[in-house]
Amino acid sequence: MFKYLAKRFLEMIPTLFGITLISFFIIHLAPGKPTDALSEMNPKMTPEARERLEKLYNLDKPVIVQYGMWLKRIVRLDFGESFSMDRRPVMQKIWDTKQPLLERRLFITFMLNLIAMIIILMIAIPVGISSATHQNTLYDKITTTTVFLGFAMPSFWLALLLMMLFGVYLDWLPISGLKSMSYDSLSVGGKILDRLKHLVLPMFVAAFGGLAADSRYMRSSMLEVVRQDYVTVARAKGLPEKTVIYRHAFRNALLPLITLAGLSVPGLIGGSVIFENIFGIPGMGQLFFNGVMTRDYSLIMAILTIGAFLTLIGNLLADIGYMFADPRIRTGR
Repeated sequence: MFKYLAKRFLEMIPTLFGITLISFFIIHLAPGKPTDALSEMNPKMTPEARERLEKLYNLDKPVIVQYGMWLKRIVRLDFGESFSMDRRPVMQKIWDTKQPLLERRLFITFMLNLIAMIIILMIAIPVGISSATHQNTLYDKITTTTVFLGFAMPSFWLALLLMMLFGVYLDWLPISGLKSMSYDSLSVGGKILDRLKHLVLPMFVAAFGGLAADSRYMRSSMLEVVRQDYVTVARAKGLPEKTVIYRHAFRNALLPLITLAGLSVPGLIGGSVIFENIFGIPGMGQLFFNGVMTRDYSLIMAILTIGAFLTLIGNLLADIGYMFADPRIRTGR
């Protein structure tokens, strides 16, 4: 098993290199330059000053040379400085040690997406199993209709509807940020309650779409597994239906869901650009969106590289999960 993991890890290196190469060139194909945000807003900026600014950031060099310089820094885990006006190191923007742990962008995004993933799996697995074991019943039709609504409904539209209903008309829940303006003056219990209120709407939006997808995959996989011969034999032995489903069929039906869980790993760090911007959550998704709007190449490449690396790690974790879920994969049968 160790040889297999070492081989897969070595295969990740050229893949990651290819992803960063393509991403770097695509970013530079976009119109404009990072220095435009600094020069266009300054009426006193002369052409000579603009050229000096481009030389400062090495933007006057060919793209392939810029990529080589960037790659040399990445080997040292240095993502460089941000192109924004503050010129802070990129890693300091991502993981700012000067901020409290609960206020750091990386921690915020990680916790939000981890909670959403746990909620999705806790609901999607039982719903998918029960829908498959009660195929074509009223319960199955209701869950199928609800799931299709989840697939079809854009997350930004759902977020706006919930904000209008619960935040504007009913005034039950806050619609922006992670804490209230009066947060510091609240008691410990009040602070916890305030945080929870701010999380309700973002968590619902983040989990709704994923819940729809995972429950459908679980249903389809379970329907395929329960038709297998070994399940029929288990039933013929007189085993209880719960034992047949949860002991014999469940582990094999988990394989597609393991794949989806592995692909969800990058979201733990990359965050959701849509719901973080709509709800004003200062996480990685919002940071990435701001970087794209300001053409902050260093910041964009840092987040893309981290996301690509985590995608490869997620695939590797999914393969490991296959081994534990299906003994045939471990034995190579």
